Amino acid sequence: MASSSTSSSFKLMLLMPILVSSLIVATVGNLNQDFDITWGDGRANILNNGELLTLKLDKASGSGFQSKHEYLFGKIDMQLKLVPGNSAGTVTAYYLSSKGSTWDEIDFEFLGNLSGDPYILHTNVFSQGKGNREQQFYLWFDPTADFHTYSILWNPQRIIYSVDGTPIREFKNSESIGVPFPKNQPMRIYSSLWNADDWATRGGLVKTDWSQAPFTASYRNFKADACTWSSGASSCSSSTASPSSSSNSWLSQELDSASQERLKWVQKNYMIYNYCSDTKRFPQGVPPECSA
Repeated sequence: MASSSTSSSFKLMLLMPILVSSLIVATVGNLNQDFDITWGDGRANILNNGELLTLKLDKASGSGFQSKHEYLFGKIDMQLKLVPGNSAGTVTAYYLSSKGSTWDEIDFEFLGNLSGDPYILHTNVFSQGKGNREQQFYLWFDPTADFHTYSILWNPQRIIYSVDGTPIREFKNSESIGVPFPKNQPMRIYSSLWNADDWATRGGLVKTDWSQAPFTASYRNFKADACTWSSGASSCSSSTASPSSSSNSWLSQELDSASQERLKWVQKNYMIYNYCSDTKRFPQGVPPECSA
């Protein structure tokens, strides 16, 4: 297990310094400026002058929010503290998604569990309405004890999921072998806390204990270095979005050798499901991107 100083160094390595041009949105701090509460009938709240957002779930309803902006590529960070104690049956979803029947989506989902058992971090990538690309992980810390940073780097070549700066998953653009990649549809950020005890914990065997309600998940320190989409156009001009532009290095960022080693460490020690290894699910052969 890596020390906190090692994790910090990897975080600095992945969060490369970015001199963001005036055409790129770089926001951090006030959640009131970046998000709208979309449902929950008072169960979601933005507090402390925009520094903290909380979602609550009780037997009557969960709650959720979405970003004011749509994005087409970006480096997006959010700190989350998950539902503590017995969170069985609950799901905290944090994801990017477009609209329509052929939507794109990049998912973090946190599946609750009985007190003392680990959360499951569930990831998935949808392109043109097709998902079924799940990878699941345990975490190497208690995600309910404090805030941790969950990041999505999304550029035309790859999607990288990171936790506290440590990469846990990379989904590369494999259009050259016929695999659609999310690159044409702008996406909003969404998050919700909801009851999914029909499947979330041990396949639905463990139900939500409503005596523990309300359940609460907390959010802070949102940051987006990203191209926003408005009125059919990107805030990044073609010249601004060029991978050769040093001011937009995240647009062509990839994992260096040290980050690749960290990715292998996570996947060896903490991955508990990988669709690319599920030959029972794909008896005719795993999806083509798995061998790319």
